[in-house]
Amino acid sequence: MDKFKGALMVGALRLFAKLPWGAVQRVGAAIGWIMWKVPNSSRNVVRINLAKCFPEMDPVAREQLVGRTLMDIGKSFTESACAWIWPAQRSLDLVREVEGLDVLEAALASGKGVVGITSHLGNWEVLNHFYCSQCKPIIFYRPPKLKAVDDLLREQRVQLGNRVAASTKEGILSIIKEVRRGGQVGIPADPEPAESAGIFVPFFATKALTSKFVPNMLAGGKAVGVFLHALRLPDGSGFKVILEAAPEAMYSEDTETSAAAMSQVVERYVRAYPSQYMWSMKRFKKRPAGEPRWY
Repeated sequence: MDKFKGALMVGALRLFAKLPWGAVQRVGAAIGWIMWKVPNSSRNVVRINLAKCFPEMDPVAREQLVGRTLMDIGKSFTESACAWIWPAQRSLDLVREVEGLDVLEAALASGKGVVGITSHLGNWEVLNHFYCSQCKPIIFYRPPKLKAVDDLLREQRVQLGNRVAASTKEGILSIIKEVRRGGQVGIPADPEPAESAGIFVPFFATKALTSKFVPNMLAGGKAVGVFLHALRLPDGSGFKVILEAAPEAMYSEDTETSAAAMSQVVERYVRAYPSQYMWSMKRFKKRPAGEPRWY
């Protein structure tokens, strides 16, 4: 059954990738609109997350944000189909603006390992191609459940001569070794880790279990951190890539200080582009001791 589901999913991705870019955007928005109007678990998770993270927001305005979020999630899906199927240069051509490229250039020139830090904001698949066009990092990722989709991603995410590492013990070790030898890696900051690998730090109006992986690699200045995001432009024509140096607090030897600083940067970006964040993730599945579960 999984083999059939995988073939079906890959077929759908290839179909989306045949559409003109404008249609890719419209179809993605339509998928998201249906998710907003028809009861489903993703809509429920988005509503819970937004209610907990934006308790001060007017309920009517917040429900509108639910709708915009789901439509942007739909766009992310159809856009990512293109990024996975197209030649990498075609995705790179959709990057219309770049801000802060000098930050990455300085990090690469430092002679230290470079940790590219992103989150599930905007389109991280387009960002992957952009980052890999600037250097040859190892991209850390959580494998999808369907093998056919994982096989496709492993193939397409290395078009520019970079490598990928799954979130396994072996993958983690390969990332650490690459940074120690002065190479480059790309890591999402916001997937919820195992409790033993994370620490609860502030994120919006709550606390989120946040990975200690990036803070531990940057501690004491052993490596250089650079935040990267590819944000969808308002006119739907493509993306703006924004790069920013990790704040000084992220180099602290105190893991909580570093993780909190990382979380603060991600929050700032999400507040600026709230509908482009993947609020359908069960980002807050684990709660501090004594707190009830959200989902």
